[in-house]
Amino acid sequence: MSGEPSLFSRASAEIVDLHRFFVDWFDRARADRADFSRFERVMGEGFQMIAPDGQLLDRNAVLDHVRASRATCDGDFAIAIEDIRTGWQAGDTIVVCYVEAQQRGGKHSRRRSSAVFTTSSSAPNGIEWRHLHETWLQMPEDRTGSRHE
Repeated sequence: MSGEPSLFSRASAEIVDLHRFFVDWFDRARADRADFSRFERVMGEGFQMIAPDGQLLDRNAVLDHVRASRATCDGDFAIAIEDIRTGWQAGDTIVVCYVEAQQRGGKHSRRRSSAVFTTSSSAPNGIEWRHLHETWLQMPEDRTGSRHE
């Protein structure tokens, strides 16, 4: 087991990889190279998400939203993941906290997220998303500081 990446390393890689998928999937020029089945495989059964506005979404709602949002950006979308840290860990389950910074169409936003992961041999990084909770740190704002939702 000493040669196997830690649960935290796998979760960190998964967070970064999934957000790379989002950038490809949402960008019109790169959407054809994004594999939606990769996204489906990492969203564990029973997955739930609390969106930054407080809305509770189940796995199917999240899958449907992402599927419908394919190629909706025209080279104006970027995500940076910052400050990844362990929140809690026991056995094959880990809570990881991170900050997601987005730029979309000239609007900038930041959200703090906490995600619960469990191991899964069928997932790309050997780990799947079980729960995600996002909270606004900065709602979408354009460069003048005007807010947009």
